[in-house]
Amino acid sequence: QVQLVESGGGLVQPGGSLRLSCAASLDIFSMYTMGWYRQAPGNQREVVATITSSGTTNYADSVKGRFTISRDKAANMVYLQMDSLKPEDTAVYYCNGRKPWYPRNNYWGQGTQVTVSS
Repeated sequence: QVQLVESGGGLVQPGGSLRLSCAASLDIFSMYTMGWYRQAPGNQREVVATITSSGTTNYADSVKGRFTISRDKAANMVYLQMDSLKPEDTAVYYCNGRKPWYPRNNYWGQGTQVTVSS
């Protein structure tokens, strides 16, 4: 019943832009803190950006000023707008949803590949 599906990844040149989308099927989407994480080969998974149910956002220092996370509660959608992309941004990007005060409610999408290369 629970499902997160990412889309929008692909190949882009340095300095280019991409917008990732996450379609969320959760019990009560509006109650979840949503986030984007990424994992490059040989690296640990790291948080990129999060957004709470009230709209508070947080960003990793490495993407601050370049990426923007947003959500559309009516459509059960989460987005990550990525601008000024760098080769270091190359990774598999994952959508995450977690429900505050309910640690068992922590879900992940299958991931979408983002490759930044000339």
